[in-house]
Amino acid sequence: MQKRIVWIIVSFSFVLFPLHHISHATDLTLNNTPAQVCCSPKGGCTGAIISQIDKAKSEILVQAYSFTSAPIAKALVNAHKRGVKVEAILDKSQKSERYTSATFISNAGIPTYIDNKHAIAHNKIVIIDRETVITGSFNFTKAAEEKNAENLLIIRNKDLARIYVGN
Repeated sequence: MQKRIVWIIVSFSFVLFPLHHISHATDLTLNNTPAQVCCSPKGGCTGAIISQIDKAKSEILVQAYSFTSAPIAKALVNAHKRGVKVEAILDKSQKSERYTSATFISNAGIPTYIDNKHAIAHNKIVIIDRETVITGSFNFTKAAEEKNAENLLIIRNKDLARIYVGN
């Protein structure tokens, strides 16, 4: 009887959560891939992002949900001024904020797009030179650095970067 109940529960879970929902997953084995992990509050995540932005040679692509970090915005503008192609896709909530980093980078001439296609564009991604991916729960905000429990991964892998760029 107990085995039958487990089988019914497992079978029912496939009805509620069918496997075809994960069809957009991409398998990737990351061997010998350099990575850095930061955790906040006060874990140096903002500094780690800025350090990577400062190393960019050709391109920086940003997707952000909440973007109010003045130091990160300034680093992006500095990269833009030194000839690095910078583009940002931001959540539509950035349009309703009074003065965000989105406004700052847009006013500096960085192409800045609003994602109106999704209910929430909850990404927190920076792709540098199509070989470094910065991602995690870390929002590009002062609160994320100083108050929130957040994480940040910096992964140097061209295959992974290609997947994120394709998205």
